[in-house]
Amino acid sequence: MQHLKIFIELTRLNKPIGFMLLFWPCAWGLAYAYSINQDKNLFIFYLALFFLGSVLMRSAGCIFNDIIDKDFDKKVKRTKTRPIASEKISIKKSLFYVMTLCILAFFILIQFNLLTILLGMGSMILAFAYPFMKRITYWPQLFLGITFNWGVVLAWSAMNNNITQEIITLYISAIFWTLGYDTIYGTQDMSDDEIIGLKSTSIKFKKNIKLFVSTSYLICFMGIFYLFSNQIGLNMFSIFLIFFAFSLFFQIFKFKVTNAKTCLDAFKFNNFSGLLLFITLLSIN
Repeated sequence: MQHLKIFIELTRLNKPIGFMLLFWPCAWGLAYAYSINQDKNLFIFYLALFFLGSVLMRSAGCIFNDIIDKDFDKKVKRTKTRPIASEKISIKKSLFYVMTLCILAFFILIQFNLLTILLGMGSMILAFAYPFMKRITYWPQLFLGITFNWGVVLAWSAMNNNITQEIITLYISAIFWTLGYDTIYGTQDMSDDEIIGLKSTSIKFKKNIKLFVSTSYLICFMGIFYLFSNQIGLNMFSIFLIFFAFSLFFQIFKFKVTNAKTCLDAFKFNNFSGLLLFITLLSIN
């Protein structure tokens, strides 16, 4: 039981917000593709596969991130009790878990067409490069957005076996969604990160964080609005899209830079935002 507890802590399976934020972009891509493809059985099957893939890859990413950041994690109040930082588990065993999870994720990936397999393999480079970004740039949140939302393109290509300008527009919008919510998340560690020399958009824009998050969310929404402007009208799509917009700007009023709990609560609220956009895309006529 002790080993299971450590594994759960290591993979953050006890904190599902992480893999849900990886899954929602996949679900958006599938929902958008379904509005064109209309293959219900394939849509449901791929939704299940992408959910499993999101859990596996997020779990592997968490472990790899903790291996790379173990010396930094020991110096940050929020992360110093993580299994690797507190030496509850060895690096060797942690790497074994990473390999096992990646192999399982690969078996899911090969269920798709060749284009999706190649795109999925390419995303591995992004996923394993991310932990190093906070050392070299104030924009690791942007890199996370590029990485975390790759599933939008993967899901679309899995259903339609192509890449279009429209899905790239949705992908870029999703990147700004992540840029916003991860900046909110990063405010929790600003003091510690500045002391140990780590970088983030939270630190870069610490005097205007709400303005930066507002701008990121506005760009996200405007990209989606532009993409689906032909759907706007007196219909369910527009109603859910408005709810999605309100869910984003609710977070801006919710979080306070000096209160870590409000930042965490606002960040977690994005699980609801992701669900709202998924429902919005499912309501496309």
